[in-house]
Amino acid sequence: MKIGIFSNKGTASTRVSNALKSKILDEHLTLDNDHPDIVITVGGDGTLLSAFHHYEDQLDSVRFVGIHTGHLGFYTDWRDYEVDELIDSLAHDNGQSVSYPLLDISIEYSNGDQQTMLALNESTIKKVTGTMLANVYIKDQLFELFRGDGLCVSTPTGSTAYNKSTGGAVISSELNVVQVSEIASINNRVFRTLGSPVIISPHEWVRVEPVQLDENLMTCDQKMVENRQIKSVTYRISNRRIAFAQYRHTQFWKRVSESFIGVKPIDQI
Repeated sequence: MKIGIFSNKGTASTRVSNALKSKILDEHLTLDNDHPDIVITVGGDGTLLSAFHHYEDQLDSVRFVGIHTGHLGFYTDWRDYEVDELIDSLAHDNGQSVSYPLLDISIEYSNGDQQTMLALNESTIKKVTGTMLANVYIKDQLFELFRGDGLCVSTPTGSTAYNKSTGGAVISSELNVVQVSEIASINNRVFRTLGSPVIISPHEWVRVEPVQLDENLMTCDQKMVENRQIKSVTYRISNRRIAFAQYRHTQFWKRVSESFIGVKPIDQI
């Protein structure tokens, strides 16, 4: 089995990465950052997002494992002091995995150029200055004329990220759906949007067409598209998925509870 290590440059992460490399070699496992079977990310969710995009073309053959060296990691199941336990799991790997949905993004620019992107968490489209006006279509049917700061389109696992802060729902990772939430929409007696998140089935898609082509900013996870005239952006659930090695992968709702609530049984309070 070939193992890749993808780390941020922090002191704690560098220390853990060096320990991992040494112990992997001691177990006679193979280090291969170019074509790995498993990618171990060391850092936090930002590091895992970077690794996801780095290995985007190899998703059919790669599984991810996350070690977090900071305060909170939604995708990272292992702590920095558990390297020995992780190495033991790697040595006894039997191919087990759990997978999550991804978001397909298709961009059309005013000059006719087209671009496709893939998101693990979310994509946003905003106007750099002023109010964004955009026609929003669902399955090619005009749904609304949006006015506001922008729109956030997320995957189920990404629903716990920026989407949640915009008032979107947290969606089970078992569902292959896309969620569209509004960012500071304008609603008064003159202008009106739905004012609620919208959840799109796997057989539907959302297309956003900015009315003003200049000064629009689009993001895909940590990536950014700016200084280009965006004619339209189409979002739909992807046929591709991200896979995590399921050594002890935390169940989604437990992960949500531990990350945001920290609930304890009443007899432990």
